Amino acid sequence: MNSIKIASELNLKADQVTRVIELLESGATIPFVARYRKEVTGSLDEVVLTAIRDRHEQLIELEKRRASIFKSIEKQEKLTPEVAKALEMAETLHALEDIYLPFKPKRKTRASVAKEKGLEPLAVSLFEQRPGNLDNLVKLFIKPENGVNSETEALEGARDIMAEWISENHEARQRIRELFWREGIIEAKVIKSKAEAAEAQKFKDYFDCKEPINRTPSHRLLAMRRAEKEGYITLDIAPAEDQAIRLLEQQFVKAPSIAGQHVAQAVKDSYKRLIKPSLETEIRVESKLKADVEAIQVFAANLKKLLLASPLGQKRVLALDPGFRTGTKLVCLDEQGALLFDTVIYPNEPQREVAKSGTVILGLCDRFKIEAIAIGNGTASRETETFVKGIGLPPAILVVMVNESGASVYSASEVAREEFPDHDITVRGAVSIGRRLKDPLAELVKIDPKSIGVGQYQHDVDPAKLKAGLDDVVVSCVNSVGVELNTASKELLSYVSGLGPQLAKSIVEYRNQHGAFPDRKALRAVPRLGEKAFEQCAGFLRIRDSKNPLDASAVHPERYELVEKFAKDLNCSVKELMTRAELRKQLDLKNYVSDTVGLPTLTDILSELEKPGRDPREKFEVFSFQENVHEIKDLKVGMSLPGIVTNVTAFGAFVDVGVHQDGLVHISHLSDQFVKDPSQIVAVQQKVKVTVLEVDIARKRIALSMKSDPFGSTVSVKKAKPSQSKPEATMEDKLAQLRDKFKR
Repeated sequence: MNSIKIASELNLKADQVTRVIELLESGATIPFVARYRKEVTGSLDEVVLTAIRDRHEQLIELEKRRASIFKSIEKQEKLTPEVAKALEMAETLHALEDIYLPFKPKRKTRASVAKEKGLEPLAVSLFEQRPGNLDNLVKLFIKPENGVNSETEALEGARDIMAEWISENHEARQRIRELFWREGIIEAKVIKSKAEAAEAQKFKDYFDCKEPINRTPSHRLLAMRRAEKEGYITLDIAPAEDQAIRLLEQQFVKAPSIAGQHVAQAVKDSYKRLIKPSLETEIRVESKLKADVEAIQVFAANLKKLLLASPLGQKRVLALDPGFRTGTKLVCLDEQGALLFDTVIYPNEPQREVAKSGTVILGLCDRFKIEAIAIGNGTASRETETFVKGIGLPPAILVVMVNESGASVYSASEVAREEFPDHDITVRGAVSIGRRLKDPLAELVKIDPKSIGVGQYQHDVDPAKLKAGLDDVVVSCVNSVGVELNTASKELLSYVSGLGPQLAKSIVEYRNQHGAFPDRKALRAVPRLGEKAFEQCAGFLRIRDSKNPLDASAVHPERYELVEKFAKDLNCSVKELMTRAELRKQLDLKNYVSDTVGLPTLTDILSELEKPGRDPREKFEVFSFQENVHEIKDLKVGMSLPGIVTNVTAFGAFVDVGVHQDGLVHISHLSDQFVKDPSQIVAVQQKVKVTVLEVDIARKRIALSMKSDPFGSTVSVKKAKPSQSKPEATMEDKLAQLRDKFKR
């Protein structure tokens, strides 16, 4: 049943969805299914497979809740055929909870007190709005011994009961819920006593503003919620009150009688006291969940670009973590990233030992055959870059600025302490910078993804959902690139399909005890690595020096016999088949189609034979900032500069122009054309050309533009102000993120 529903929602075939669910429930991972089970799924990609998995899990939780509610109502002996049918037909958690509401155990309420006083029959009579003498009816319920001393008290109690009935009517709740989403307004009001506080100014756009909840961007909603949490504003979410009450009256007020008037009073009370607070809480939760999803999607897209940044590769690297007073930490790394040497030099103020520092670097470059120098982009980075480029390095040595965001997190982590127990955090940080240049993916997997600094309000979203979403990205990236089995860290191996932290640790321990794995099948000897884990991971692990050339490729071991048949039919070896294009051209893949292997897999195998173990990441290119721009004071309005995108958000992109402080290209300045989604224009690590619009040295804020004519007919970022009804996050609000991003 779930398969049919999911298929309908995702516009797929039900049998496709069924097969995917069966694979996932058998222990298959999404990267494995996407790459090696295309015939089974109809070549569904990771995005669709993930959507199927997530929706299937949601529906499982829905069924668990349905069963729990059935059990609860049955226990109360109140499960009528009508209620059972309604529960069976409910397709959402909200629908289930609405049906369950009248049966839900409650604390004492005004309605329950009124029922205890014997007023429920009066409420029933009023609610049905039948003609009759109301005065005579009400008098029957005036019983001081029950606590009812007057007609007024009797009618008030009856209205309390009716108000609860109205609030628990699932049709009414659904109508008002739809009204909240369709017409609801989120309104922010400043807390007067906090309005002038310095800390409150970053939220000033949300002092007394309102806009439709269904059009509030995720970043603005999260910002408003943060402002409310920190005590600077209050938030209210609701449609127009008279509109909501009128909708309820249409459902419950059946006649213009005295009884109908009491029902109308109950409607108003029910909405104000019960329905509005309940649904406002629900809308708050739902809108937050929606904002979380969008924020996580932004973070995930940025993280993927960062993880798949171009690697320099296996080169000997000298890495510098620049500083002023404490000096610049220097490390030398071999081709695999092993630490060869470390020291401290003082090329910058206050010591400024330029000549001595230059001699040290030149000597180490010669001694360790250094091929590239990596410089962290934090404090003193541009000064250090200028110094390094001026010491007379051989032209063949590359000088590269490396984004060090999160390096301090790694250097203080248990992973770093375990790897370098005899070195302090400054050495570990410099090593991380050097390794990032060599292979960003292999190094960044050692850091909690949310600490890397490419998110949007990541500290405001649900931590569990954020972790799950980012872990999916890391897993996807690691498996798309592939992992060298004999050199990978346990952190990198833990993200390989079918492994995880414990098996990754076992692999490294086995490797340390027995030496390098000679081939993929040797993995079977690792303790606790069974056939299922081997099936899932083998295709994503590479052994460059294996006797079997297929071990260095993405061809799965389950297809080795098929490749050997290719070679046999062409009267050549597997190695010759991989190195000679003219042989591969002779293959007619249709001749090898079987019940288990179709053209999608055969095409993948042939493609892999052409470029075995190819890295999907782009080729590394050296980027340089403008020579005469080192600090924010060097920036001038109108200046055109090269930059690198460091973060993409819903409201624009942050760009590093080499002055220790990222600038913001607001969404309105990303292009000459209208931009709805910044990620369609820019991506993390993208090299761009920007124009300086505004520089605020005191507050370290920079406004940039990517328009061809930023000062033409378009109003600048500085002058553009949001309206009261639809406030846009301003420079002050957006650039405030940068302080958090670069805190060490």
